[in-house]
Amino acid sequence: MLRRLTTTIVLFTAVLVAAAGTAQARGNPEVAALQVGLRGQGLYRGTVDGVYGRRTDEALRRLQRRAGLAGNGRLDARTRRAFGRYGRRAPLGDRVLAAGMRGWDVAALQFALAWHGFPSGLFDGTLGGRTESALRRFQAWAGIAADGVAGPATFAALRVAPPRSPLRLSWPVAGPVGDPFGPRAARFHAGVDFLAMTGATVSAAASGEVVYAARGGGGWGKQVVIAHGNGVRTRYAHLSRIGVSVGQYVSVGSAVGLVGATGEASGPHLHFEVLLRGANVDPLTALY
Repeated sequence: MLRRLTTTIVLFTAVLVAAAGTAQARGNPEVAALQVGLRGQGLYRGTVDGVYGRRTDEALRRLQRRAGLAGNGRLDARTRRAFGRYGRRAPLGDRVLAAGMRGWDVAALQFALAWHGFPSGLFDGTLGGRTESALRRFQAWAGIAADGVAGPATFAALRVAPPRSPLRLSWPVAGPVGDPFGPRAARFHAGVDFLAMTGATVSAAASGEVVYAARGGGGWGKQVVIAHGNGVRTRYAHLSRIGVSVGQYVSVGSAVGLVGATGEASGPHLHFEVLLRGANVDPLTALY
């Protein structure tokens, strides 16, 4: 099993690195599962990013020493047993996953789903309702049976590079990037936050039709969603004011609202998302 785990890590790394391009480097689902397990042991407080760095290595060595093992940083069979039940199932693909299951491979599944545009909340290694919903939506997106059961077809689809926008998009606001697309603590940030002052103009990233313009749920506050064709939609959230209405056609660069901090926002900024047929993609791979 240890050889299988190493092979899986190498395969996932090759796929994710090849797909990274100019975007933030994507981590490895198996390393992310290791980090989730270390968090569960109270030994890792860093971001679940799938990158085996110094903090992950130090946490793994602390786990080994606590279990009376040599702190060599190697994920051998005895080290896996130190994780208890969580470490018994690995890597992703060793078993079919369904609702109610828990373990290392479920955490890896959650991480892989998030990078493919279907985050499910907390990376916790539990296939609960939110993870099952994300799994079904990914399966439908990938054109496989949306049964909420992760088997060979799902694992194969997750080995394909994450989607990217087929359209080039204009920057929606004048301001630097705050939080990028990707892992944040033990969750996944499905868009890009642009730092800007309250009242700064937010512009349409491409021409299209406004399909949503209201204060919505999900913590986004006042938001606008524009459909651009080719399955692409953009979301502009936390606005202080909405300047368009549903059904309105807008041109690239035209004002759609003003930066604010409505909804669950700690300060003024624009939360910007790009979706391809419902899958969140990294906006920075599309912006010019």
